[in-house]
Amino acid sequence: MKKWCLYLLFLPAFSAAQVNFQSSDLPIVLITTPNGASIPDEPKITAQMKVIYNGPGQVNHLSDPPNHYNGYIGIERRGSTSQLLSDKKPYAVETRDANGEDLNIPLLGMPEEADWVFIAPFNDKSLIRDAFALEMARRIMAWAPRSRFVEVMLNGQYQGVYLITEKIKRDKNRVDISKLTENDLSGDELTGGYIIKIDKATGAVSDGWTSPYPAQTGSWQTTYYQYHYPKPDNILPEQKQYIKNWFDDFEALMNSAQYADPETGYPQYLDLASFVDYVIINELTKNIDAYRLSTFLYKDKDSKDPRLFAGPVWDFNIAMGNANYCGGGSYQGWAINFNGVCNQDDWIIHFWWRKLWDDPAFRAQLATRWEALRSGPFSDQKVTGVLDSLAGVVAQAQVRNWQRWPVLNEWVWPNVFCCGTYDQHVGYLRNWLLDRMEWMDGAMKTLNAGIYNSKQYFKTEVRPNPSVDRLEFRYYVRYTDKVEIGIYDTAGRLIETLTPQPAVNGENIYSWLHALGPGLYSYGVRVNGQRESGGVFAVQHP
Repeated sequence: MKKWCLYLLFLPAFSAAQVNFQSSDLPIVLITTPNGASIPDEPKITAQMKVIYNGPGQVNHLSDPPNHYNGYIGIERRGSTSQLLSDKKPYAVETRDANGEDLNIPLLGMPEEADWVFIAPFNDKSLIRDAFALEMARRIMAWAPRSRFVEVMLNGQYQGVYLITEKIKRDKNRVDISKLTENDLSGDELTGGYIIKIDKATGAVSDGWTSPYPAQTGSWQTTYYQYHYPKPDNILPEQKQYIKNWFDDFEALMNSAQYADPETGYPQYLDLASFVDYVIINELTKNIDAYRLSTFLYKDKDSKDPRLFAGPVWDFNIAMGNANYCGGGSYQGWAINFNGVCNQDDWIIHFWWRKLWDDPAFRAQLATRWEALRSGPFSDQKVTGVLDSLAGVVAQAQVRNWQRWPVLNEWVWPNVFCCGTYDQHVGYLRNWLLDRMEWMDGAMKTLNAGIYNSKQYFKTEVRPNPSVDRLEFRYYVRYTDKVEIGIYDTAGRLIETLTPQPAVNGENIYSWLHALGPGLYSYGVRVNGQRESGGVFAVQHP
């Protein structure tokens, strides 16, 4: 278990500097609390917020009128480690009217709503990890939170670059599922919609239930499902029982030997397209929190869709090579293998994620989807284009941000790449992503390679025999095996060496077009340096 209090004793102290802030090419957000009061962890306090935004490409000045928003908000600190280990605090913000009621507004061009998250990049020295991951997710998933970069002043003090993000909630423009009311207590009305969260239990209210299954076989860790929608204060006992029973049934299936049956198994419970894309985003970024923290799942009414959907994705500030523990710095390895690397962590990945991953049919879908994305929105050019565009958005503001928080050349938990200029931090992120995608290209081929079954092994066969100008070698090997086929004349002299790359685990066929003269020849097959088989074949005139 992480002893955060003890850990804090060893954290370096950071001194915030004052910045001469007068204008920005980003929107400017001014927050004022009553009498300069500090913002608590919870509950929200009432404050005033002004937003100065003169439009795309325009400079915004502190002296400009608050032309975009000038009104009330409720505000509190949010997050777990993100607020504990940073002086630059993230906030949950609710736009309100004069009576303290929710006020839906189209904040900075995002669809009208009242609930927003102010992400405060601090240990992410590129400032753009969250924005990048959410943008990539929006390109392939049903919905991912929209976001806008701003610069924030709090009670007259410059606070730096923030990312205003849509809060994950049920809404026609967010998680578009049915509204669950106090009257929806039976039948189809009871079956949705729900948003469930897997995360640390933080805050005063984190109502939910503990899975009856250990996170993995023999482990002491458990998995806690939290009610996200309806909120813990609003969800009724019948609704709690329904969604718990649904998950209990699903987990019982995933714990059975028949869990992958295409007719009766998990495909009947899960929207596989959403799970495939959810996995791809978290694996592209090698999100060290993936599947075990900040993990959202949602379900609509059975009459609309009875399956569980994965997402939305959330929280990438220590992803993409920015975590110096549990393999988080390496661009190699799957994030879903976290339990094998850090099985003593308090929060490990729940068992059914791994069962899903272990099914060859799911892996085949994953590999096929990855290959398609790599020729489109996830090409090297498209990915680096998004990255460079986001870095360009904050290019001017980042200078002031790091003047306010002078840690570019200091280690901040849990940095891997510690120190350097802003451009060097962005360059590290770019190179890490390119290396990651190249690694995934190769690893995805292995995922889609099928299963090697030693009981189905057969010695290499050659056909047709006799041959005219083509030979076909049929052999049973593993995808990772090194295969060499030597071709010899009647005197035993080597005249050709073939090195076919196995395409799958199991049966492979290699077709060789040759220009051998008529006569007898022999062949020898070596697998990983060991002789596997050999034989004789004839070549004749056409």
